[in-house]
Amino acid sequence: MNSHHQRHWIAFSTLLTREIRRFFRIWPQTILPPAITMTLYFIIFGNLIGSRIGEMGGFTYMEYIVPGIIMMAVINNAYANVASSFFSAKFQSHIEELLVAPIPNYLILAGYVAGGTARGLCVGVIVTIVSLFFTHLSVAHIWITFSMVLLSAILFALGGFINAVYARSFDEISIIPTFILTPLTYLGGVFYSISLLPDFWQNVSLLNPVLYMVNAFRYGMLGISDIPIVAAFSIILLFIAALTAFALYLLDKGTGLRN
Repeated sequence: MNSHHQRHWIAFSTLLTREIRRFFRIWPQTILPPAITMTLYFIIFGNLIGSRIGEMGGFTYMEYIVPGIIMMAVINNAYANVASSFFSAKFQSHIEELLVAPIPNYLILAGYVAGGTARGLCVGVIVTIVSLFFTHLSVAHIWITFSMVLLSAILFALGGFINAVYARSFDEISIIPTFILTPLTYLGGVFYSISLLPDFWQNVSLLNPVLYMVNAFRYGMLGISDIPIVAAFSIILLFIAALTAFALYLLDKGTGLRN
């Protein structure tokens, strides 16, 4: 490895390590709340309501909703980590040190996104462990399961980064999760199959990117999906490419960073 690549690797790994240490240091705010929230979902939707709903897609209702709940935890935490961390760096004015350092912008973006992805996956593992207390988990396609959860975490970490670039106050960090992210996840087939919906709402649901993530992840675990898996991967990769290009454009322009 030449010195140029070595410098870049040190810069990236330092950023990633800082991000991981940050969310582990404040674990009662970052890791514990989602674990408690998802446990409540399992108890209320899985145990109490699920026993009355019966089967869905040939599985118990609890088995059916577990992949969606895990995915919901992953994308919310990947998003929140980058949004809060990058905005804090702006707010406390130590982002300038990164911007003047001899680090290319794509490495700054990669460091933050990798940190958000790490928190998303960490919370995902915890929620998966919690789910084992409520139901039996099986994985039909291990690589589809892992690649989909990884790509989804990356996509929402990028979304969190873009939110943080534009945000001018801490309040603006919570607007997107409250008014966009939460409705998208609840309407993304976490708790139901879209085949239960009227035709019009099925077609509307197909505009929701979360639907593709939840269904592809459910296919990876249970082997059932409401949508074609190739379409799910194609759409998510397309979104990742678009958001990466947009985030780099914002960094290059210095939007929200130099004013």
